[in-house]
Amino acid sequence: MDFQSKKAIYLQIADYVCEQILLGKWQEKTKIPSIRELAINLEVNPNTVMRTYAFLEEKNIITTQRGIGYFVAEQAHEQALNFKKEEFLTLDLPQIFRSMDLLNIDLENFKQLYNTRNKT
Repeated sequence: MDFQSKKAIYLQIADYVCEQILLGKWQEKTKIPSIRELAINLEVNPNTVMRTYAFLEEKNIITTQRGIGYFVAEQAHEQALNFKKEEFLTLDLPQIFRSMDLLNIDLENFKQLYNTRNKT
């Protein structure tokens, strides 16, 4: 995983977990990698993954079963989708609009670019 300096690593790992859920690679109620396994796979400190898992538990995206491990929560797909939408709308979209203003790109221009992108 390539980490970016603009965002905390634990949040980038949370994005990765959400992506796995949204892509259907990790199904609801299935076991996910342990803290140690994911830390080894992503080459990060286990404490960072622990922080990620605690964050995702607060968001009701994953759950823990004491002594067994971590699992994708029921309704995780919906929760992950809501979390990622909110993040996009509050963090990414304002930056996109700012760039559009700076570059003098109007909504019609943007719409044409978007529609062209979807055809390929």
